[in-house]
Amino acid sequence: MDKHEITQLLTGVADGSISPEGAALKLKMQPFKEIEEYARIDLHRGIRQGVPEVIYGAGKTPEHIVGIAKGMLESGQKSVLITRISEETAQFIQRELPLNYDKLSKTGTIGGMPEPTGKGTVVVATGGTSDIPVAEEAAITAEMLGNRVVRLYDVGVSGIHRLLSNLEPIMSARVIVAVAGMEGALPSVIGGLADCPVIAVPTSVGYGASLGGVAALLSMLNSCASGVSVVNIDNGFGAGYMASMINHLD
Repeated sequence: MDKHEITQLLTGVADGSISPEGAALKLKMQPFKEIEEYARIDLHRGIRQGVPEVIYGAGKTPEHIVGIAKGMLESGQKSVLITRISEETAQFIQRELPLNYDKLSKTGTIGGMPEPTGKGTVVVATGGTSDIPVAEEAAITAEMLGNRVVRLYDVGVSGIHRLLSNLEPIMSARVIVAVAGMEGALPSVIGGLADCPVIAVPTSVGYGASLGGVAALLSMLNSCASGVSVVNIDNGFGAGYMASMINHLD
């Protein structure tokens, strides 16, 4: 249950379509569900934070992921997002659950994409095509959290006319996720064009001295453009989540 469902529940009490006792019963459901000895699903995260728990797939066995996802669905969660899973793991899950797998971003979703409830548009932009896997993790995360997403891929500074030909979506966005490797210059350029928050995502794309994304991370942390914040290297999920939070603010 998330904050929107809590509001609907309380509205139902107000208009008499549900009794106070019925509402209390739904609200006092156990705050977590224990799955054997390997997981405790946080069932009240949607109430506290507005977004239900997401499964981070890396390091988990396929059996554990299936067990956790089933526990979420059995507890009333309408959709499940799973990040960082291999194609082999996805195929295992698909034998048990109706998983939709995106090979590029290594994300899986169960349940359809929700209707957008965000106030505006989330733009996800990349410096190059090699940054798209991380960008897609951000885009799919934002879409699963109820946002309309516009993708602007391969618009990096080495051919800046490509970016400048997309000024309308950049200037009309409510929040922008800028994903780049190499020297990580894209967020600074976008930050100088947009009047909305820019979330910079450094990627591990680049040659040796890029240090696995550290060079891009340091460039973004030192951005001269105001309104640019930075998440960790390759953290598309974190950027998509933050973008959704911003896009749902009143």
